[in-house]
Amino acid sequence: MRQVRIVTDSTSDIPEELQKSLGIHVVPLKVHFGADTYQDGVDMGSEAFFEKLIDSSVLPTTSQPSPVEFLEIYKSLAKESDAPILSLHLSSALSGTYQSAILAQTMLEVPADVMVIDSKLCSYGFGMLVVAAAEAAMEGKSKDEITQLVDKMRKETKLYFLVDTLEYLQKGGRIGKAAALLGSLLNIKPILSMNADGEVHSVDKLRGHKKALARIVELLKRDFGDQPLQIGIADAHSKAGAEEFSLMMKQHFVVNHLQSTQIGPVVGTHTGPGTVAVFVCPV
Repeated sequence: MRQVRIVTDSTSDIPEELQKSLGIHVVPLKVHFGADTYQDGVDMGSEAFFEKLIDSSVLPTTSQPSPVEFLEIYKSLAKESDAPILSLHLSSALSGTYQSAILAQTMLEVPADVMVIDSKLCSYGFGMLVVAAAEAAMEGKSKDEITQLVDKMRKETKLYFLVDTLEYLQKGGRIGKAAALLGSLLNIKPILSMNADGEVHSVDKLRGHKKALARIVELLKRDFGDQPLQIGIADAHSKAGAEEFSLMMKQHFVVNHLQSTQIGPVVGTHTGPGTVAVFVCPV
């Protein structure tokens, strides 16, 4: 049996060294600062992006990969081997990336077993699924075994984003200017999550960073109790915030594995700097 190949997109926010060690093929989304275009994670990494974002007077825009970009990856992998290809992507409710991958699948003229999966998650929330799929592929698991694992994890994963500032949600059109101004004056910290349809929603809003962190711990206790967990912590230009969050997770939960990563340019365009996020799945 030939090893299943794993494809994803750059919004999975998987650390580069982990991508390489597991042989994960990553198709980048794009970030546009005016007339300048950068490939997420290729031409511009997380730190460089947030430094530019903070200095910029306008919010950058983002765009999905074209079907042709996915087609090139699928064709290349199909020529190497007849092994199945699993392509896992950002929630279709947030981006057309999944649709681009589906269209590329239909455009293939060479025989290939390609399965495209809508994760219904974002950032390392589905990055954890991609990593687990790649690890299972390296262990020689079949396509069916891996898709069952991914489906189980997708249903069990919880994620919470703690947004440091309302400015970028306002610039992106998710909240109004008045709400953003009032929230900033009151030091309001929104906690965002995702529903079963892969849509972002607000879970709570609290005054102050520490109260918001404590609320996320409370929510995760409700979700998982004392189960052993695998956890991802991601930050947007906030290493200290990520370290504080990691320490809290270790203090309050049975942590089987904890992976630190950075929120990339595309996701960071919408959350802004200072955001920290936790992605949790039972072992």
